[in-house]
Amino acid sequence: MNLPYELQIGVRYTRAGRTGRRNGFISFISGVSMLGIALGVAALIIVLSVMNGFQKEVRDRMLSVVAHVEVMDGQGQALPDWHLTAKQARENPQVTGAAPFIAAQALVARGDDMRGAIIRGISPDDEATVTDLAASIKDSTLSRLVPGEWGIVLGIELARSLGVHEGDKITIVAPGGQVTPAGVVPRLKQMTVVGTFNAGHYEYDSGLAMIHVDDAAKLFRTDGPTGVQLRLKDLFQARDVAEQLSQAFGPQFIVSDWTRTNRNWFSAVQLEKRLMFIILTLIVAVAAFNLVSTLVMTVTDKQADIAILRTLGASPRSIMGIFMVQGAASGIIGTLSGVGFGLLIALNIDVIVPFIEHLLRTSFLPSSIYLISRMPSDPQAADIVPITLISLVLSFVATLYPSWRASRVQPAEALRYE
Repeated sequence: MNLPYELQIGVRYTRAGRTGRRNGFISFISGVSMLGIALGVAALIIVLSVMNGFQKEVRDRMLSVVAHVEVMDGQGQALPDWHLTAKQARENPQVTGAAPFIAAQALVARGDDMRGAIIRGISPDDEATVTDLAASIKDSTLSRLVPGEWGIVLGIELARSLGVHEGDKITIVAPGGQVTPAGVVPRLKQMTVVGTFNAGHYEYDSGLAMIHVDDAAKLFRTDGPTGVQLRLKDLFQARDVAEQLSQAFGPQFIVSDWTRTNRNWFSAVQLEKRLMFIILTLIVAVAAFNLVSTLVMTVTDKQADIAILRTLGASPRSIMGIFMVQGAASGIIGTLSGVGFGLLIALNIDVIVPFIEHLLRTSFLPSSIYLISRMPSDPQAADIVPITLISLVLSFVATLYPSWRASRVQPAEALRYE
């Protein structure tokens, strides 16, 4: 099949410049432009993939402790019948598990050490159907939470900060004291540490404790569970399901999902991701617009060729097409090379980073400081496709002015000194 001569000549100019000092220099600049585009695109893909990986890792650890959706009484009182509430929630096809809970802030004390914590009253059997953490420690740890025995399970960092181990006694200082003739006296309850859990998320490991829901009802003076936790088939449908349940239950209930409960964290991550996208896109833009200088130099060098083509009947539009093909080819090669290189790094970052750490004898993410000790990566098409399109568009836009300038070359002027 015979290709249009604009395409043939444009591709030839892209590959040309291997002989002659000036042509060689132009070819070198063109290669640098393509390399710049490739590195910019690769950097965008790698950075956004790592950010996606961190977000997914933290989200998974967070959702191993908290439920996808919570349904609570609007007045903060005990639910009249949590079984009925759970049954009504299960009518939604997305709901796969339900468990009662009571959550309140309290002080956890041992000797002179005192820490603030969230005390969550749970039903061990039901809780295992809602959170991954409860399912993993149901038989080994949560089974020790027996109503009336006042056992408590602490986050591993909370236990470490208090210096307690399994079998030690701690004191819970509940909010709202008892009124006595001597004044308001704090309500204290001694409990036995029956185990610890490690969720891998510092916020929960250092500030969450779990007790049996019946003990929590007595400790916080509620007549029963104050809410129901729900697990969904698709965690990304949590907001829609929460809105549906809110309409079904009415204003006397408060329905919240995990995206709203942790809104500040997720908003900060999305903001950082957008800023990194903008910053790294500027790198791609700079590399793409290096094509302008490359094409301007090519147009200057090829004026005699342009004049001959014009003399042979080529139109200004055809001349413009030739140089647009040359610039677009450089942009396409650079972009596709960058996508390939970026995906190669992003998909193998779990091998590359440990190798670099071993080579440099250092650790980029010390487990004693950071939540995650390995570099996660999660390349997503939602990031890669826009990056590719933006790079291609910028490369195409960069060819417009040099190509227009080439189409304005007058044959007589160009051949005067030839």
